[in-house]
Amino acid sequence: MSVSEYLDSELLTDLVRYRSGTPQNAVAFVGTLRKHPYDEDKCLLIADPAGHDPAIYEFRAEDVLGADELPSPVDAAGQSRPLVKLWVKKGGYGIRYEPFEVDEPLRFPGESSRLRERIYKSARGWS
Repeated sequence: MSVSEYLDSELLTDLVRYRSGTPQNAVAFVGTLRKHPYDEDKCLLIADPAGHDPAIYEFRAEDVLGADELPSPVDAAGQSRPLVKLWVKKGGYGIRYEPFEVDEPLRFPGESSRLRERIYKSARGWS
């Protein structure tokens, strides 16, 4: 499974909103929510796609207590991306994927503007 399959997965739009205030038994993650490319029992969150060090998190759906839609940021080109605050149960497990560009030396998002742009485009729903 390549990182491209994770980045090109569909946006996840059927959210279960958290309605009881701030949960005491959860941790909040902010980013663009995507469907997992091959496992419907998991979801992906692309955190800080426009930042210097974007991250891709994978969570089990059963560990997600809910999500709150946040205002969608708009870039200089007028493109927006959906943003959510995802509440994940304390004690659950997640995976942080660390994409990099193959080069000598390896180039992580902080060093590769091309990779950062690729992640940012995927968060907006572009390929």
